[in-house]
Amino acid sequence: MTEQEKKKSLQKHKAIATGLFLLMACVYFLMVYLGLHSNRQWIGYVEAFSEAAMVGALADWFAVTALFRYPLGLKIPHTNLIENSKNAIGDNLGQFVTENFLTPSTIRPYIEKLEVVKYASDWLNKTQNQELLQKELILFVKKILNDLDDKTVVDFMTVKGYEILQQFNLSELVSSGLEYVLEKGKHDDFLEYIIPKVKNYIQESDIIIKDKINEKHPVISFFAGKKISKGVIDGIISFLDEIETDRNHPIRINLENKIKESITDIKNSPEWKQKLEGIRDEFITKEKLIDYASDFWSSIKQNLNDSFDNHNSTLQVYVHNNILKLRDNLNNNQEMIDKINGWIRHFIYRMILKNVKEVEELISGTIDKWEGKELSEKLELEVGKDLQFIRINGTLVGGLVGLVIYAITHLIFH
Repeated sequence: MTEQEKKKSLQKHKAIATGLFLLMACVYFLMVYLGLHSNRQWIGYVEAFSEAAMVGALADWFAVTALFRYPLGLKIPHTNLIENSKNAIGDNLGQFVTENFLTPSTIRPYIEKLEVVKYASDWLNKTQNQELLQKELILFVKKILNDLDDKTVVDFMTVKGYEILQQFNLSELVSSGLEYVLEKGKHDDFLEYIIPKVKNYIQESDIIIKDKINEKHPVISFFAGKKISKGVIDGIISFLDEIETDRNHPIRINLENKIKESITDIKNSPEWKQKLEGIRDEFITKEKLIDYASDFWSSIKQNLNDSFDNHNSTLQVYVHNNILKLRDNLNNNQEMIDKINGWIRHFIYRMILKNVKEVEELISGTIDKWEGKELSEKLELEVGKDLQFIRINGTLVGGLVGLVIYAITHLIFH
C-alpha cells in the first residue's frame, strides 16, 4: 500500500470505531429515556450493554491515543508514549533487531539457501541481456579510455619504459638471443636465405667484375676479360653452392664457432657491455621514447575506438564470445557454480556479522534523527489501523461484560 492508501485506511477504521461508540451512546440515552416511561425488563439489559460498551470504547480509545499523542491535548502523565520515548525506542529497536535477527544461528540458514549464480545465469540466458551487458561493458571501457589524459598516459609509458630498458641486462639479452639462434639452427636458416640472394646478385654483376678486371689489368682484360669474369663468377657461385648444400661445410662450422665465441665475449666482456649500453643510450633516449610512446598510445586509442563502434570488430566479437562462455559456465560448470556461490555466501555472512554493530547504530541513529511527532505518525500509519480494532473490540467486549454483570446482578438481587 502507498502512504496515501494507508492514511485512507486508517481514517476509515477510526471512523468505524468512533461511529460504534456514538451508536452505543445513542442507544444508551434512548434506553434511559425509555426507562423513564416504561418498566419493560429488556430496556435495562440494553442500557447496561450500551453503558458498558461506551466505557470500554472510551478506555481503549484513551489507551490507543496515549501511544501516539496526548488525549484531547491534555498532558496526562504516561501518555504520548512514542514521542516522549523516541530515543529509547530507537536504541531498543536497534538492539532487538541485532540480537534477534542478525545472529549466526538466524543468518546462516538463509545465507546457505542463496543461489546467486542461478539468478545471474537466468538473467544471462536472455539474448537481450547478453546484448545489454556487452553494450555496457564496451561503453564502460570506452569511457575509461577517453577519460584518460593523453599526456599523463604517454608520460607514464615513457617513464616506465625507460626504467625497464635501463634495468635490462643487454649482454645477457643479446647472448641469450644468439644462443637461441644456435639452438634452433636459425644461423643455417639465415645462410640458406642469404646465399641465393648473393648468387643472383653476383650473376647480375658480371659487367661490374669485368670493369674491375679492366681497371686493374687492362691488357689481360683485353684478351680474356669475359672469360676471366665468367670464371670468377662461376667459381664464386660454385663455392656458394657448396656452402648451401653441405650442412657440415667449414664456413658453416666457422660461423657457428664465431657465434659461440661472440656469446662468451658478450656475456663476460666489459667492452661489449659498454658498447651495447652505448648503442642503447644513443638510440633510446627519453625524448625518443616520448615520440614512440605517443605514437603507440595514439595508435592503440584509435584502434580501440574503431573497435568500440564496429559491432563486428575483433574486440566486440571477443567480448561477445566471453559473455557466451560465461553463460555456459554459469549454467553447466557445477564446480564453478559451487565455488562462486560459496564465495558469495561466505562474503555476505562475514560482512553481516562484521557490521552488526553498525546496523544497530544505523537504526538507533536514524530514529534519533526523526522528530518525535514524525516517528509517532509513521508508526500510527503502519499499525494504527489494527489498533482501531482494539477500540471496536473494546466496545463490544465491554458491552458484553456489562450485560453479563447486569444479568447476574439482576438474577441475584431480584
